[in-house]
Amino acid sequence: MSLAQAAPITLYDWAFNVNGMTYEAALGDTLPGNFNDDNFNWDSGIGTLFVTFSPSSAGDYKILGFFDHEIVEGTNTFFNEYAFTTTSPQTGQTWEADESGFLGDIYYNLLDSQLDNTNGVPKGFPDDVAMAMGWDFHLASDEYAIISFILDETEPESGFYLTHADQASSDAIFFSSSLTTITTNPVPEPGTLILFGIGLIAISKFSVSNKKRKYL
Repeated sequence: MSLAQAAPITLYDWAFNVNGMTYEAALGDTLPGNFNDDNFNWDSGIGTLFVTFSPSSAGDYKILGFFDHEIVEGTNTFFNEYAFTTTSPQTGQTWEADESGFLGDIYYNLLDSQLDNTNGVPKGFPDDVAMAMGWDFHLASDEYAIISFILDETEPESGFYLTHADQASSDAIFFSSSLTTITTNPVPEPGTLILFGIGLIAISKFSVSNKKRKYL
């Protein structure tokens, strides 16, 4: 399903929970240094945020991101929006869509480090929509992780994502996320070890050959 984009979209509020530590726009917080927002527009709330985890020891990690957008608020209010999901989340991925104020619990669930994986504002029950998504994951001491939060006006071609739609128009925001884990000191594959061994043998033979020529 593809929804055309034409009307103004603004980011009203945001918050993050990183290993139990919260950062909130309403409090004027600054995000920590492991966030990269070079490709994110804080006015519209559209773009991609990258977050890097580089642990010095093995451990369990959590990150949750909350975004409260408004779609065409100036012409058709903010409580005529709804949300829906596409496909299923990956292992360790959590999410929630709900009314962003007093009627919904999405904001409080984020502060409490636990999204409930439910949609409280389905089509037919419009309200003021906020979306949240995050990850629970484990890293070894030789691993690091890169998490992306992607909020776009173009619908993803595949994978799990949330959609925040405006029922009075065809405008929507698509929210997806990814987690990539990378080993800093990877163990060579068997084929690599074989090639490495062949290389050592070749160097050894070349060295012996040179020694023979030297003493001829």
